[in-house]
Amino acid sequence: MAQEVRVRFAPSPTGALHIGGARTAYFNWLFARKQGGKFILRIDDTDRARSSEASYAQILDGLRWLGIVWDEGPDVGGPYGPYRQSERMDIYRRHLDKLVAEDKAYPCFCTPEDLAKDREAAQREGKPPRYVGRCRALSAEERARRLEAGEPHVYRIRSRAEGETVVHDLIRGDVSFANSEIDDFIIWKADDTPTYHFASCVDDAEMRISHVIRAEEHLSNTPRHVLLFEALGLEPPAFAHVPMILAPDRSKLSKRHGATSVSEYRDMGILPEALVNYLLLLGFSPGDDREIVDRETAIQLFELEKVAKHAAIYDVKKLEWLNAHYFRQQSPEQVMDEVWPRLVERGYVARDESRRELLMWVRTVIAFVQTRSRNAQELLDGVRPYFEPVTVYDEKGVRKHFSHSDTARRLRIVAERLAGVAPFVAPVVEREFRGWIEELGVKPGDLIHPVRLAITGLTVGPGLFDVIALLGRDEVCRRLRQAADRVEAGQVPVA
Repeated sequence: MAQEVRVRFAPSPTGALHIGGARTAYFNWLFARKQGGKFILRIDDTDRARSSEASYAQILDGLRWLGIVWDEGPDVGGPYGPYRQSERMDIYRRHLDKLVAEDKAYPCFCTPEDLAKDREAAQREGKPPRYVGRCRALSAEERARRLEAGEPHVYRIRSRAEGETVVHDLIRGDVSFANSEIDDFIIWKADDTPTYHFASCVDDAEMRISHVIRAEEHLSNTPRHVLLFEALGLEPPAFAHVPMILAPDRSKLSKRHGATSVSEYRDMGILPEALVNYLLLLGFSPGDDREIVDRETAIQLFELEKVAKHAAIYDVKKLEWLNAHYFRQQSPEQVMDEVWPRLVERGYVARDESRRELLMWVRTVIAFVQTRSRNAQELLDGVRPYFEPVTVYDEKGVRKHFSHSDTARRLRIVAERLAGVAPFVAPVVEREFRGWIEELGVKPGDLIHPVRLAITGLTVGPGLFDVIALLGRDEVCRRLRQAADRVEAGQVPVA
């Protein structure tokens, strides 16, 4: 019977869930779903000084928001718990004791000063720093005596100095590492806690992890992990290291390149569907030049062997383009639910608004502006002219469209004519408007642009006649007359 596919995402709760971690989690989730396996969430919180419950909660919240749900984890349980490393200390000690009893690991009493001198000596000789093995050959009696005396110590694994370790990577192929580069590394720290390497390997073994899919920067750790699995007498999982995510200038991605955490993307108005679609494209090509890939399609297409070996380049423009697609695919009702609290906050609507005609009008405004918006913030900016009076006008627009000596008269003519248009709907308004353009003997832009500026304060936006119909006869006429008065008085406030 084939081994069940079991993958894990093991973040450290020392900060927010970042885009790199989210991409790793998504690739693990896709692989598990494609293979009919299990996706496990494990929390690496052995760093007591830096781990926090706030970060832990934020990580879980970010994954849920992205729709990356886990089959086993700290909050849902499972057959191989606990799923927080801080609650698994007895398990780690049991495996440490076994390694020590088999003489595969040993206590090291070297002081920080000893190790510093060793590093300096290696540097002088032009060699890479590595543990010199000072405590490796201590007699059993000497170890026992020093342990009994309570000397500070760590535990190191016995490594091999000869030969090489080959990592079979499902993305990169076989990668060889000289064993001479792997020293007797620490697996248990002086504060009586396991190192990341030891805890991770023990957990992967105990939790029956079949595939370890993680970031490329962990590849250099993998020969140590292979050595640990061998020492534990266990078959190592299959490994796959996904490419790094670099900034457009190919430097390390950082805050200066924009948002990096999932919560920041959410605050920016990025939709979870857009972000997971974008995460897929960071190192994986769906084929056929397709870029819009929903979760279900991504599951069908995903294969580790097709993940790129080269670094993925962060492209915020691509993310914004994807977000615009998914934002415009939402129903007006979905968008209205999303932005309603902010409409209330701005005083555009009452919190408990129930008037059917107003709700229908708000929905119409949202549907109208949504087609030109890439996210909720742009939509909120776009609906402002429908809820707020015009207090300032675009400065460049004023210079270009309010400078004609006949501007005020033309705005008043339009206001007077609109007052008699019936029914007050966009097609009728447009038909009448075109007639006034011919009657006045002006170019269409000479009337359309000043009217748009007068009623919205802006020079661009949705179709003018739809805007006029949505604002309504009384409000449009009021704004036109107000703008005419300001132009005539030479007192047009600009932004």
